[in-house]
Formats: sequence, C-alpha cells, structure tokens
Amino acid sequence: MGSAMVVAAVKYGLLALLWVFVVLAFRTVRSDLYGSRVVKTPAPPPVAAAPKVPGGRRSRSAARRLVVTEGALAGTTIKLGDGPVTLGRADDSTLVLTDDYASSRHARLVPSEGVWLVEDLGSTNGTYLNNAKVARPTQVPVGAPIRIGKTVLELRP
Repeated sequence: MGSAMVVAAVKYGLLALLWVFVVLAFRTVRSDLYGSRVVKTPAPPPVAAAPKVPGGRRSRSAARRLVVTEGALAGTTIKLGDGPVTLGRADDSTLVLTDDYASSRHARLVPSEGVWLVEDLGSTNGTYLNNAKVARPTQVPVGAPIRIGKTVLELRP
C-alpha cells in the first residue's frame, strides 16, 4: 500500500510538472508573437520652444531624416518630424523592422530641445549606439550608428 502511494505521488508530480512546462511554453510563444506588455509612463513635460536664430527661423536638430544603412531594409529613409519615431516588429511602429533580433516595440527616437534621443523600450536583445548598449535615453549624434539586431540606422542631415 505504501509503494502504491509513492507511485501515485510521482505520477501526479510529473503531470503537474508537465503542465507547468506547457504553460511556460505557451507564454513564451505568446510574448514572441504579440510582444511583451509595455507599461505606459507619464508623458514628459512639454519641451520649450527652440530659441529663435537670426533670420526669424527656429533652430532645429541638424538631423532631418533617418536612414537604414544595414540590414533587410537597407536604403530605407524616413523624414523626421516633430514627433517620436518608434522602431520594432509591431505593425504600428513608425519603422517596421523585419529583423529576427528586434522586439515588437524595440526602441524609440524622441526629439528633445533640438536633439534626438534614442531610448530602448525593454527589448530582449538591446539597442546599441556607437557599439554601446543604451540603458537610458541617450543623445544621438548625426551619423552615429544605432544598431537593433542586424539593422543599423543613422540620423542624417
């Protein structure tokens, strides 16, 4: 009678372990297909208007476009405006990356006081600026390579 209980306990323990494995596998596939949850942070305070320069025009960042220099989308150019540029595999990204190493919502470029900042959005493989991993919003110099997986982008005048 004692060995029958041990066999039953082992059998139910293995069954529970199998279900834990199935649930974890399902969560992994789901996050790969739909991306991880993005926690919305409060919007930063509004940026003050850029100072006027002689001649009546406002000074702006020297960067006017974002160019993909390496990867599946090499040669793609996006004109930069006043709003953020989202990068990732998600269909609602400004630049949809066809890169296996990019997350659904991988990174974001944000204009701030005449410069552009790159921000990693909690991606799995990281975002790199000049071969340094981006840990917090970081200013992007014109011509500096931004690497997301096999895709490399640059801000250009």
